[in-house]
Amino acid sequence: MAAARSRGPADVVEAHWQSLLLSWQWKQAVHQLRMPGRPYPRIVPLLEAAAAQPRLRRLYPFTSHFALLFSSSTSYPWTVQAGSIEPLDNGRFTVRRRSPVAVIGDVETAEEAVALLLELLPTGPEPVLTAHADEHA
Repeated sequence: MAAARSRGPADVVEAHWQSLLLSWQWKQAVHQLRMPGRPYPRIVPLLEAAAAQPRLRRLYPFTSHFALLFSSSTSYPWTVQAGSIEPLDNGRFTVRRRSPVAVIGDVETAEEAVALLLELLPTGPEPVLTAHADEHA
């Protein structure tokens, strides 16, 4: 991540996508070993579906309590774009709008959830990725 930060926000976003996916894949694998047969929230398929979308792929992804969110800032405080997607225990996904907060849909697949979230992104110019001053040091 340090090398990515030295190259700028776009590289930080790409490195974080890879790191986030690997981290959740590892957590899922550990869960399956420790608790075989117990379902695990479908965060990995959600990340894969989101990563396949160019408009989301250029935003900084982060998770909070299994919910997936996207920021145009590469560090806290986040500048959340659109809303969030939460994988549910029953295998479905809930999509929430950020402002005003509202549930937009409850869908079967990660791809459907990502499509709903894409509809919430602004239609104008893409958000500019920003980094805080300390990220360039």
